[in-house]
Amino acid sequence: MSEYTGYKGRSLEFLKTNKILIGDSVKILADIIYSGIIMPRYEHSDNKHIVLKLKNGYNIGLEISKIEKIEKNEIPKKIVEKIEKNEIPKKIVEKIEKNEKLPNILLLSTGGTIASKIDYRTGAVTPILTAEELNSSVPELAKIANIDTKALFAEYSENIMPNHWLKIAETVNEHLNSDYAGIIIAHGTDTIHYTSSYLSFSLEGFPIPIALVGSQRSSDRASSDAALNLIGAIKFLTECKTNGIYIAMHKDENDETIACHIGTRVRKNHTSKRGAFQTVGNDPAFLIVNNEIHKNMKDDFFTMNEYNPKIKINEKVALVKYYPGYDPIMLKNIINEEYKAIIFEGTGLGHIGKNMYPMVKMANEKGIFMGMTSQCIDGRVRMTVYESGRDLLNLGIIPLENMIPEIALIKAMWASGNTENREEIKEIMLKRIASEFST
Repeated sequence: MSEYTGYKGRSLEFLKTNKILIGDSVKILADIIYSGIIMPRYEHSDNKHIVLKLKNGYNIGLEISKIEKIEKNEIPKKIVEKIEKNEIPKKIVEKIEKNEKLPNILLLSTGGTIASKIDYRTGAVTPILTAEELNSSVPELAKIANIDTKALFAEYSENIMPNHWLKIAETVNEHLNSDYAGIIIAHGTDTIHYTSSYLSFSLEGFPIPIALVGSQRSSDRASSDAALNLIGAIKFLTECKTNGIYIAMHKDENDETIACHIGTRVRKNHTSKRGAFQTVGNDPAFLIVNNEIHKNMKDDFFTMNEYNPKIKINEKVALVKYYPGYDPIMLKNIINEEYKAIIFEGTGLGHIGKNMYPMVKMANEKGIFMGMTSQCIDGRVRMTVYESGRDLLNLGIIPLENMIPEIALIKAMWASGNTENREEIKEIMLKRIASEFST
């Protein structure tokens, strides 16, 4: 990281004039006296402010024109000597001895804030790569399980693509016959349910429970949910004797309850709340309330099959969200690009406008699988109620019960990765494999 990352113009000149670098501990006199650490800035930020991390972990921006005085806090000589000798990390991150009485857990890191640490000198967020670092960040974990860590990659969740899903699934499959009681996958929250869905289908029946865990608030914030989500997930894996793929996150804004959602029935329904994730159409499968595990869903909602890994995918699948005014030419482009499947996110019981019918007919004639889901959060597709739905059935669109649209997309990618035959894709899409639709 540069000594002045993100600073330019007036703000850069201000720091240079006062001989202040990113990571320096400073005292600033403005409207009041502020103490904290100078942080890097986003590269497209303005040149009028500097960013200060306060002792409570929050960052604030200070307008340089209102700063009367800034001075660097001197670091004690003994601390400087330890930093120069690289002794600080050795004291902070101590070696953990394995406790033979505790279960073993594997943590796979893919990125996101959940398995990251903050360097308070530079402000950089970096992945936690070792069990020692993890224990240093969340010391409570050492009392619950022995944790091995492996960093697969470090990506924001919006950058995790199908090739990443394959890597995760292959890595998990390598530990089929291990002595791990469970596997944690640390993941950014925005696309975590896409990953959990792919793993649910490709690792159908995997005998070791898997929990994907994210964090809505970064670990440098007082309101962070990172540690509690991680602790709750590991308690769940070590104490609840069940298999399956789950997402473990705060149930609501309080810290008492962590919810474990079935990986194919969950969505992120809020941009920033800690309780952003909800099981669609039902309650979370399990709740961890004050460290106690509570089964929260009826047995008939769980799908338990023999382990039958099929780690394949075909990305030539489209999710088409219908809206009034949707141009059928866009659907024609998908057809011409030789996509293998199209999932429609239709209105109500599963409808799209009649202006789409000619393109739907073309897709059907080209042997493309077409499935219908609904834009409604709850309820299921019923295409026999209205004439328009029956017309679409006759044009080859298959109703997909109450599958969540993006989950249907992932399932179609996985199905078409395992077979190119449309009838076989249809059979797979209508088979309840990983609790992706309710009975």
